[in-house]
Amino acid sequence: MAIVEVGTELLERQRNCANELRNFYARRKVSLGREMTYHILTYGCQSNEADSEKLAGVLEDIGFKPSEDNDCVDIIILNTCAIRENAVDRLFGNLGIWKNKKISNKDMLVAVCGCMMKQEGNVPKILKSYRFVDMIFGPQDIFRLPELLYDRVIKGKKVLSVSEDDYLFEDLDSSISRKRKYRALVPIIYGCDNFCSYCVVPYARGRERSRSFDSIMRQLEKLSAEGFKEVLLVGQNVNSYGRKKPNSQDFPSLLEAIASRNLFFRIRFMTSHPKDISERLIEVMAKYPCIERHLHLPFQSGSNAVLEKMNRKYTRETYLKTVETYRRLVPEGSLTTDIIVGFPGETEADFSDTLSLMEAVRFDSAFTFQYSPRLGTKAYDDPNPVSADVITERFNRLVEMQNAHSLASNTKAVGSLQTVLIEGLSHTSDDIYTGRASDHRLINFTIPNELIEESALQVLISEGIITKTFEGMVAAVRITGAKTFSVEGVLERFIYE
Repeated sequence: MAIVEVGTELLERQRNCANELRNFYARRKVSLGREMTYHILTYGCQSNEADSEKLAGVLEDIGFKPSEDNDCVDIIILNTCAIRENAVDRLFGNLGIWKNKKISNKDMLVAVCGCMMKQEGNVPKILKSYRFVDMIFGPQDIFRLPELLYDRVIKGKKVLSVSEDDYLFEDLDSSISRKRKYRALVPIIYGCDNFCSYCVVPYARGRERSRSFDSIMRQLEKLSAEGFKEVLLVGQNVNSYGRKKPNSQDFPSLLEAIASRNLFFRIRFMTSHPKDISERLIEVMAKYPCIERHLHLPFQSGSNAVLEKMNRKYTRETYLKTVETYRRLVPEGSLTTDIIVGFPGETEADFSDTLSLMEAVRFDSAFTFQYSPRLGTKAYDDPNPVSADVITERFNRLVEMQNAHSLASNTKAVGSLQTVLIEGLSHTSDDIYTGRASDHRLINFTIPNELIEESALQVLISEGIITKTFEGMVAAVRITGAKTFSVEGVLERFIYE
């Protein structure tokens, strides 16, 4: 795979195709007497979510409107994930549903893109068993959506474009439809060079390639001027930022440059790799309160033998040293992680090492996974698989321990007053709101009626500056109760800037 920076000629081609499509769909809209609509189904991580916002931006730029009515949309895009087998199974299950929808809506265009398209066997399966799919393209080709859509709609060609080259495309050159009013996702690095023995990401996302420092800063300044309160810096391994780019800033320098300019109420980043995180990065986190007091640091296994087989390139001892540094410099911060149970060859002693590390660290929360063999990875053909029964039994023990640690962490927060960035209404109730504190703790809370009726707040609503869900506002919330995965509270006051 070659790393290719997208040049002016390729960008101009996208603009020209977008113009042609804009005119075509304007005529089609008049002919049909209705809006052109699209829907995007996103599987997987924040990188996929950021990609879907770019896809949505392109579609809206050429005249489409988003729709939740999946039965009669004009374009459906399924943006896939290949990291685990169940994500792949979900995609193929959903494709069967869209086959039936296309029978009743023959003009609907179905596109499948994302990481699954780079994994061996998936594209031939779609071509053979799901022939109704109009477009197939990889994650490296997302910026070429205008050209690909032009080939399908104007030229009438079926589209298959899964590039071997790793394109570096600056987000400043694209339209982006932000899903949230308060938070912007900003990729700073694409791809991964780590080649963990269980992971398909380097094969799907390609080799590491960093965006330019100046381009990132211009984009962030624009987002700040547009009123975004929070930015999430995205990358498979943000700590590798700038490493392969001549004369580039590294990630701690980039993070400090952003934080020192007071562009955002809160700055987040994800994900960090334990082998690359530096004490200097943690010092920058400690220095600037606008950087989230939260570190997500996947440890995967507490056994040095398993970590070596995973090709993680750190030990439990170095991981624990990083945790000690973080807890010393950011004592108020939370720590979360990823853990894999049942990696091939994992013994009971290895698993006990994982539990002992969890007990030593007491993570505030964790994403826990049973090992999922992925075709094309080094671990896929390992001759020492752990039996499904053993994996399930170990997984249950691990989850029980982590749930206890998560509940204990949340219980400690009861009684405290937290500064919360409001994300809107909870999915479970129309009178419960949700948001996160600086330590990334999920807070579900109520708002007393007298505070909702504040005159200053009603003025902001009447002028359209905020909505009745209060998304993007900042508030002080008193924590009144704890659950395993969240805390509950009552809003005491809105914080007006």
